Amino acid sequence: MSAKIIDGKAIAAAIRQEIREEVEHLKSRGICPGLVVILVGEDPASQVYVRNKAKACEELGYRSEVVRLAADTTQQKLLELIEQYNRDPAFHGILVQLPLPKHIEEKAVIDAISVEKDVDGFHPVSVGNLMIGDDALLPCTPSGVIELLKRTGNPPAGKHAVVIGRSNIVGKPVSMLLLRENATVTICHSRTPNLPEITKQADILVVAVGKANLVKRDWVKPGAVVIDVGVNRLDSGKLAGDVDFDDVVGTAGWITPVPGGVGPMTITMLMANTLKSCKRANGLP
Repeated sequence: MSAKIIDGKAIAAAIRQEIREEVEHLKSRGICPGLVVILVGEDPASQVYVRNKAKACEELGYRSEVVRLAADTTQQKLLELIEQYNRDPAFHGILVQLPLPKHIEEKAVIDAISVEKDVDGFHPVSVGNLMIGDDALLPCTPSGVIELLKRTGNPPAGKHAVVIGRSNIVGKPVSMLLLRENATVTICHSRTPNLPEITKQADILVVAVGKANLVKRDWVKPGAVVIDVGVNRLDSGKLAGDVDFDDVVGTAGWITPVPGGVGPMTITMLMANTLKSCKRANGLP
């Protein structure tokens, strides 16, 4: 029996429609969510991401601004620009596209963004609020994973969730979100011995390590929900996830494809965070 495919594009489209309706209601009251994206340098992948974010803003009716800075822009100039947008009430979200040029300290930039406008969910205060269960703007990809689970009728409560990967961007925050959703969570990584034995216990398996086709069918419990966050470019030019899709699809109960699974959710959750920040700034529930 083949797994049910989790269609991230369709779920993202449904969430965007909900956002669009809220934005139309806000605009009828003279309120418009605003997002600024700052890009330093000309990294080709970053250029694509920034274009996609600007396109999403346009489609949803947001105020959108993209600031492109030269690769030799000083850290001080970038920090001054961030502070300018921190003070600008027209913008409710500030996103500095990563990675940054080597002469700019990533942590200093993340710390400089106002917590209220931290739509990436990377600020230490945002991370702390996530950890203790307070209200926060959540990291986009991890919150997208939770939406995929809930909207396919796979709520994490009472399930054993295994996460492979411990990055600050996906592995750690998605583990905290699963815990907050009342799953029992095991975090695995490159130093975990007997990894397949642990992953085979998972009702929900989230894989975010950046290693193409790492997870095989004998790593997966029959009927498990498999969420593949990895995106890897093969020598052939094709994209592949961290899960060997063709091998696992006959064992899993649900599985995300790559592309078309988790990917479409990331920018959608960024849009949701910007809307939430806008509503907060205007004293709305």
